Amino acid sequence: MLANIFDLTLFATALTTILVIQDPLGAIPIFLSLTSRQTDAERTRSARQATLVSFAVILVFAIFGRYILRFLGITVPALQISGGLLLLLVALELLTDKTDEHPDPDSVATNAALVPLGTPLLAGPGAIVATMVAVESASGPVVGWVSVTAAIVVTHLVIWVVLRFSVGLHRLLGESAIQVLTRIFGLLLAAIAVQMMADGVIAYIGAVTGA
Repeated sequence: MLANIFDLTLFATALTTILVIQDPLGAIPIFLSLTSRQTDAERTRSARQATLVSFAVILVFAIFGRYILRFLGITVPALQISGGLLLLLVALELLTDKTDEHPDPDSVATNAALVPLGTPLLAGPGAIVATMVAVESASGPVVGWVSVTAAIVVTHLVIWVVLRFSVGLHRLLGESAIQVLTRIFGLLLAAIAVQMMADGVIAYIGAVTGA
């Protein structure tokens, strides 16, 4: 019965992809920069709010992405190819250190947990597209929603833990270790992006040729 509503392979793939894209460890320096003038209690609240905002945005697209695609007349192979290209750009940013720019705390809104932390730092275009692709690649809508939603929940639990204990993690790992992990995540994401584009091209050729 469980196999009819939950796909373990889809869950694992979606979890890995979304977690790598959102890169909570890479977000630690930016989070600490934006919350540098907050007390410990305020920083804890910001971590919770940023996680909830990101979760809400990603979940909305996981549930309603199918209908958005149908309304716009976009096929799954087209989404896979375009999503793969977008994820490849995100991976290149992770690999080339372009995501390490720290915003000035004075230049952001008072509630930085909503913008830019919750979105677009965590719930950015790459994570949104990856979520939609994961749901559409499932054998059925229920399987896709359940499996991907479970992956989203686990991902945001990880994000909350990382942001909640960001000060200690930053001291423990150090800036260099975080940068190395970010590069590794970027390499994994690049491989995922290429595979996604390849699957999209194969599916598109199959649809055209009727194979």
